[in-house]
Amino acid sequence: MKQQDVIAALGALAQDSRLEVFRLLVRTGKEGLAAGDIAQRLGIPASSLSFHLSQLHEAGLVSQRREGRSLIYSADYASMNALMAFLTENCCEGEGCEATAAPRTAGAC
Repeated sequence: MKQQDVIAALGALAQDSRLEVFRLLVRTGKEGLAAGDIAQRLGIPASSLSFHLSQLHEAGLVSQRREGRSLIYSADYASMNALMAFLTENCCEGEGCEATAAPRTAGAC
């Protein structure tokens, strides 16, 4: 992943609503959700959601497809994994690290 793509992805995620949308889509899986369902679940007005989805799409973090009259959005797992790989590629300067996971909260996947 190129550094400019990483900056775009992190910039897109650096906003409350967009981060919530992305996390919802990651939890939902590759089947994705219609824009209206996302708006309803997160309580985001449709006009605002359209802007946020556009930002996430332009950053390569979500994909969209048309099903009938609906746009279905889903997380782009390849892009997400590439971002994570970029962020951790030099972890512990190649010495191998024993990163500990944060404790899970109730209801976490």
